[in-house]
Amino acid sequence: MGLLAPVVSSGIMQYISTDRTIGIIVVGIAKVNGRVASGNAVSQPADDRVAEFLLTVGEQVRAARGRKGISRRVLSENSGVSQRYLAQLESGQGNISIGLLLRIADALDLGLEWLVSADDTWDPEVAKTLRLLRGATRSQRERVLKILEPERPSPDRTGRIALIGLRGAGKSTLGRLAASRLGLRFLELNDEVEAVAGMPVDEVIALYGQEGYRLLERQALDRIAKQAEPLILAVAGGIVAHPDSFDHLLRYYHTIWLKAAPEDHMRRVRAQGDERPMAGTPDAMNELRNILTSREVLYSQADVMVNTSRTSVEDSLRDLLDVLDRRGFLANSAGAEAPAN
Repeated sequence: MGLLAPVVSSGIMQYISTDRTIGIIVVGIAKVNGRVASGNAVSQPADDRVAEFLLTVGEQVRAARGRKGISRRVLSENSGVSQRYLAQLESGQGNISIGLLLRIADALDLGLEWLVSADDTWDPEVAKTLRLLRGATRSQRERVLKILEPERPSPDRTGRIALIGLRGAGKSTLGRLAASRLGLRFLELNDEVEAVAGMPVDEVIALYGQEGYRLLERQALDRIAKQAEPLILAVAGGIVAHPDSFDHLLRYYHTIWLKAAPEDHMRRVRAQGDERPMAGTPDAMNELRNILTSREVLYSQADVMVNTSRTSVEDSLRDLLDVLDRRGFLANSAGAEAPAN
């Protein structure tokens, strides 16, 4: 059994196939001993394997937290799990019962995913496809989707530009300047969410939670994409950690990742009078670096990257305008196709 058995649950399968890690335990199994393996095929002492597995789980929890862009304190509050236990879990000192479950799976000659998934289907071809898809480029994945979903035509993204990146990358500043220079409309996605909800985003999250906010965010993306006029859209940095919304963004918008160094992110946000990056987080800069590192693989799925560090606003704007021109993102924008309902 040299392949990772697939989790057939559509949600987790999506996370694995797009390398957006939320299925912590499943992805952890894929990395035990640095190779895909399960069951008794792993020739390693049980105690050592459990210890390594606990380290892997801890790394995946920390990576998933980073992609969500939340501190350990916030995760503790949202999950009801103490910060002390989360610290132990992320350092590889998690509850030994997780490791015991791995031992049971080994004894049954099964992958751990068999015991934690509602489905107990194992198909070597599906497993191999998932493994290959995880390492595929975006264009390769799009070709696969065209084969698997022939009824899902690729929309014309011309004229719809979305800027992604962490707070402080320059999305609002450069987006607004570029739109003005080109005579386009500029939108902040959160402003659209607030307009529909009739309240600030913070209140939306307080009342309806993250799921409610994400639903409104997706509806706003749909609504904007149906408009015929070309525009530049700035989206919240955390959208990449939510597969459904991010997939929709990649599908219906030309995406540009505005990349900056951690120090520039922090400096720019604080210059705007926003002290939230430092609030309640003594080691805020390391937290910021972890978030950027864990999200880099997601941000890199954008069509193109523009580095906004070590350059003036005018130089960054010139780079952004050059990308729009060279890539033809705005050509023939009047005929842009809106997504179907």
